[in-house]
Amino acid sequence: MNVGVIGLGSMGKRRIRLIKSNFPDVNIIGIDNSKERCMEVEELFDIKTLSDSEDFFKDNDCEAVFISTPPLTHSKIINSALNSDLNVFTEINLVNDLYDENIKLADEKDLTLFLSSTQLYRKEINYIDSKISQLPKTTNYIYHIGNYLPDWHPWESYKNFFVGNKKTNGCREILTIEMPWIINSFGKIKQVHVSKNKITDLDVDYPDSFFINIIHENGSNGVLIIDLVSRKAVRNLEIINEDSYIEWDGTPEGLCEFDTNLNEMKKIDLYEDVSNEEAYNQTIIENAYLEEIKDFFNVLKANERHGLHSFEKDKYILDIIDVIEEIDDKKSHVF
Repeated sequence: MNVGVIGLGSMGKRRIRLIKSNFPDVNIIGIDNSKERCMEVEELFDIKTLSDSEDFFKDNDCEAVFISTPPLTHSKIINSALNSDLNVFTEINLVNDLYDENIKLADEKDLTLFLSSTQLYRKEINYIDSKISQLPKTTNYIYHIGNYLPDWHPWESYKNFFVGNKKTNGCREILTIEMPWIINSFGKIKQVHVSKNKITDLDVDYPDSFFINIIHENGSNGVLIIDLVSRKAVRNLEIINEDSYIEWDGTPEGLCEFDTNLNEMKKIDLYEDVSNEEAYNQTIIENAYLEEIKDFFNVLKANERHGLHSFEKDKYILDIIDVIEEIDDKKSHVF
């Protein structure tokens, strides 16, 4: 199989590295308008590159394309790929530009439109979801995700990174990453109450902290705290039920469950091997990224339309995030 990877920044390199290491029968061509990045990727991975995506779309023998460019560029690139009869794997979009048009086009052309949602491929999330589904009583949760924005990509200024843009801001990205599994596990959202502020000197024109109370349709309640302030990278989850208590610190070793027989917390081991990249926080592991690439290739073989996530589901989530961002401070919204 031949595939293209458009966008040779950190995510594009990750996709290429994982494909090269685990799918030796897949041939890759890299595409980026930066000739410097193209040269870097050629040296790192020994693959062919192009510096013009239009040239790639006009003349390629690929079956699929991975889109790893900044989110605001995704919609048009996806559209060009579909019009070139290419199956699509795209990183998270953060905005729903051309969603209806691209969904319709993929259906008409019988092509796969696969949307990344890496948390859905985490073993810890799968374990948590399976536990929640077995509990007959209402389950509540407290979830805090915090990470100081300049630390996200320490090799570049956050002003030059899409999270510095209000439309694709850092809090929005965290919400887009986390909401799919939260809604998948706890159900659709009935109401949100939002408190937000800005407590840093970061040069951004959006709040750096969100406190969101979520009421789900099934009666579950959640407190979701999102911030770009915490100097220590934090992902702390507590799941609270009369018959179960689970906590997770975001790391592969940090999932624990209360054993009611022993009356103590018990560590849950789910991984035989964990793959990390030194440039990223310990809560970001390669395993889930690899699993969703595997799923994409399996979806292609089965001629299916999408993986665990979809553009239809994502549109619903992005509409909720729009409300969270737009609602006045300390106000509620009923869906």
